[in-house]
Amino acid sequence: MPPSVVVPADLDGQRALGPEWAAWLDRLPAITRSVLDDWELTPEGTSWHGFCSLVLPVTTGDGTLAALKVGLPDDESEHEHLALQRWGGRGAVRLLRADPGRRALLLERLDREDLTESWDLEACAVVASRYADLHVAAMPQLRAQASYVETWLAALARDAQEVPIPRRLVEQALALGRDLVTEPATAVIHGDLHYGNVLRGRRDGEDTWLVIDPKPTNGDPHYELEPMLRDRFAEYAAPGAAGSVRDGVRRRFHALVDAAGFDEDRARDWVVIRSVLNAHWAHEDAVRAHRRLDADEREHVTACITVAKAVQD
Repeated sequence: MPPSVVVPADLDGQRALGPEWAAWLDRLPAITRSVLDDWELTPEGTSWHGFCSLVLPVTTGDGTLAALKVGLPDDESEHEHLALQRWGGRGAVRLLRADPGRRALLLERLDREDLTESWDLEACAVVASRYADLHVAAMPQLRAQASYVETWLAALARDAQEVPIPRRLVEQALALGRDLVTEPATAVIHGDLHYGNVLRGRRDGEDTWLVIDPKPTNGDPHYELEPMLRDRFAEYAAPGAAGSVRDGVRRRFHALVDAAGFDEDRARDWVVIRSVLNAHWAHEDAVRAHRRLDADEREHVTACITVAKAVQD
């Protein structure tokens, strides 16, 4: 019988996001125990977690060091295993085994070190270099990112009068989004590629950086940039930072666009759309909980608006 599984307090705090989260968190220890048993995995060391997943370092029956990830059964995670299989370890963590029904993935063990301590432009170059590995031809099994964006834009239009975002930006995001979602999806995209989703691993005997935790869909590769501009936002205004917050956002933006060989205008449009949508989600969370935006949410909305403005100034 595998040892008991304890859900970390920070992950368990996601119960506040609604009854679906609470129900999943109630089931999570039993699901994880069943996978450990069925796959004959031995947990070792301290667990960690993402926003919607529990990760346990484990050893397989043949002594392989691995990591067991058990995630929330939502649309975003449904096809994670398919993208990891398609990438085959090229630029991304290797998938060793999957049980999509239980949202369980057995992954190669990577170091816990991510890009959050790297100089931001150096980290941008690393992430941009991974785009070429990940943006393979669109897969028929994956959903179109445009289908999600259309739903999100409709919700934004519904709340346009109440959402705490300048009306000019709301109208701009709606107009840009309506144009871009009509275009064909050309590639598999990660969807949430930022500093924390790139870990140190090894390929061919050498250290390298490998991507984790995709939310894969078929879409436009230019969709990828926005998380890199919003993450580590406080560093733009930290003591010793060069220039203004606007300058810092633009430096990262151009570093990503140039290193990836992206079209600047198209990348900028997607940054505006995603920034406004992210700010709107904070508003939706507060409305759903029948409260005002809390301090963290207000800070998040401010960051989103700042990024959307900076890439256009």
